[in-house]
Amino acid sequence: MKKITLLLMALSLSLSAVSIDFNEAKTNPKRINPASQNAVLSYSNVLDEVTKSVVHISTIIHMTNHRRMSPLDDFFGRGRGGDMGALGSGVMVSKDGYIVTNNHVIDGADKIEVTIVGDDKKYKAKIIGADPKSDLAVIKIEGNNFKSIKFASSDTLKVGDVVFAIGNPFGIGQSVTQGIISAQHKSGVGINEYENFIQTDASINPGNSGGALVDSRGALVGINSAILTKSGGNNGIGFAIASNMVRDIASELVASGSIKRGFLGVNISNMSSDMQELYLSQSGALINNVNDGSPAQKGGLKRGDLILKVDGKIVKGANELKNMIGLYTPNSKVKITYERDKKVRVADVVLGSLGYGLGNASDVIEGLELSNIDSTARSMYRIPSSINGALVTKVKVDSKAYDKGVKVGDVIVQVENVLIDKLDTLIQIQKQYKGKKRFYISRHGRIFVVALK
Repeated sequence: MKKITLLLMALSLSLSAVSIDFNEAKTNPKRINPASQNAVLSYSNVLDEVTKSVVHISTIIHMTNHRRMSPLDDFFGRGRGGDMGALGSGVMVSKDGYIVTNNHVIDGADKIEVTIVGDDKKYKAKIIGADPKSDLAVIKIEGNNFKSIKFASSDTLKVGDVVFAIGNPFGIGQSVTQGIISAQHKSGVGINEYENFIQTDASINPGNSGGALVDSRGALVGINSAILTKSGGNNGIGFAIASNMVRDIASELVASGSIKRGFLGVNISNMSSDMQELYLSQSGALINNVNDGSPAQKGGLKRGDLILKVDGKIVKGANELKNMIGLYTPNSKVKITYERDKKVRVADVVLGSLGYGLGNASDVIEGLELSNIDSTARSMYRIPSSINGALVTKVKVDSKAYDKGVKVGDVIVQVENVLIDKLDTLIQIQKQYKGKKRFYISRHGRIFVVALK
């Protein structure tokens, strides 16, 4: 009995010796009252100024002209019928009337009107340029001395920063919602092809699209884009396009009316835990395949290389590399730092453009640049394998084709009664038949027809 008692005592002492050294917070912390009975904590002085830079956008789309229904139409307030009315928001970025908004706000619009808080006038707007891949667009109204917003660098944001979403939700008039930065550099969400999102819990609702996400100083940190929801209501997960991406793309749209992105010609993925054991570097973009004849192949890159930097900027993953390369224009020379056989190397690569080596033309149809379709184009524009023809790679603003609703990524599959299997066929048809013709165009598997010369 004594032996059992001694064993139990020893076990008890042994168990009591095991403990966790908790990092205890100080008891009774000092509390700071943000306001007294005679004072109100408020951001009204900041918001009074910045709300003058956020505009309301309304559009009319004549469905009989050219546009099919989009899955986003219901969410963003577009109705059904002969005409569709759309509501959205925009941000004034210059004193002379340049406005940044989402592409889906003005996509296919036949008429765009802008109203400004405190101004009863309705301004007619024209599209300067649009980039469906990032869902950004620039429109312009005539006038001077508009209140332009100040830009903040989205690279300096921190999770927990207070932000405000400003826009015209549900068309009820301008309103402001408050939240924080929930996450940064979100990609792979599946909303846009090129993504660098700020995630916020500030309410973003239909009509807020294209509006401003600002910090507590009133400086722009993002353009409100969409919410992640199953019910159609706000669930505290909103996304805004980061201001640095907005600045870069908007500048290019104003300068040239469209975005021509550099093309590297690789299939890439993120590093898995298994792969990390085989490389010195633990992050980057892993090359799974190099396309024949691509800029990457010409620059000496191979399958299995791990891309670490582009022009000295660190590449953390596949989506980041995609965004980086997409901000360069074709023919740009970039330095690619990569790891191969556990050695760090550098390659000089001259970026190409979509349709490289496949033939392209800019004078076959007025206002259009065209190319053949390769595997990269099929993936980028989600072109079914059953669709062949001439790919639209650029649409000149204010051209007849632009007015008819032709967009980048469309495929011309037939002209009159002749099927188009490649660009050369279209070129021959244009030489044989003069004047206005029926062009049958495929977009996301749907066919529509326009009359062009």
